[in-house]
Amino acid sequence: MKKIFLLTLIIIMSLILASCGSKSNDEVIVGMELAYPPFEMTDEQGKPSGISVEMAYALGDYLGKDIKIENMAWSGLIPALTSGKIDMILSSMTITEEREKTIDFSDPYCKSYLAILFNKNSKAQSIEDLNAAGMKLAVKRGSTAHIYAVDNLPLAELVIFEKEDACVLEVVNGNADAFIYDQMTIFKNWQNYPDYTRADLSGFQNDFEYWGIAVREGDKDFLNEINSFISEYKENGGFDTLSDKYLTDIKNTFKELNIPFFF
Repeated sequence: MKKIFLLTLIIIMSLILASCGSKSNDEVIVGMELAYPPFEMTDEQGKPSGISVEMAYALGDYLGKDIKIENMAWSGLIPALTSGKIDMILSSMTITEEREKTIDFSDPYCKSYLAILFNKNSKAQSIEDLNAAGMKLAVKRGSTAHIYAVDNLPLAELVIFEKEDACVLEVVNGNADAFIYDQMTIFKNWQNYPDYTRADLSGFQNDFEYWGIAVREGDKDFLNEINSFISEYKENGGFDTLSDKYLTDIKNTFKELNIPFFF
């Protein structure tokens, strides 16, 4: 009886693990935080839209599968992936060694530097100036900017928020000297608040940050399909089309400043 019970338990556990670690035959569930326009956002009807959304649907067409987008908080994306609630993350996520300990990333499809949004009246003029007593720096929890600040700006006082909008407002209202995030977010908010902010878009890191599509660790077949899609999508001009549709202003600015563009 014990052997039969043990065998039954093994079979049940195998079925549970299989259901958590595999995708539906006809649907891929994509995790995103729809709060990062124009990559991840919602339209006037509240439907998902933006660059990452169009990429996800194009991937679905490539795979011959339906795409279901799950909007969730940034901090919940990786746990949702590892637990099997979603099949992949396509949410402007930077590839890092720490994240690669628990999930696998596709080939990079986008690159970016970190940039700085300063309060116009702050004495700080550079990243070096922020590493000083009395400097307040707004960061989004868990972002690569947050990690950078902890590792490289020990003298600054970090003000940590869950959303980048809150970080921006902290700078606009003069409660923080600066906000560190990716170039596009800094550019957009500098445009939105030109009377209260100034921006450094040039990049202060030695190398780019690269974005990738995340899948569960060891899901090699799915990862290979995604990498093939990224290569074909790039070759067929998919990223150029998305840039022209969503990023014309920043593309022109980057060209004027001689800054490498995202794609």
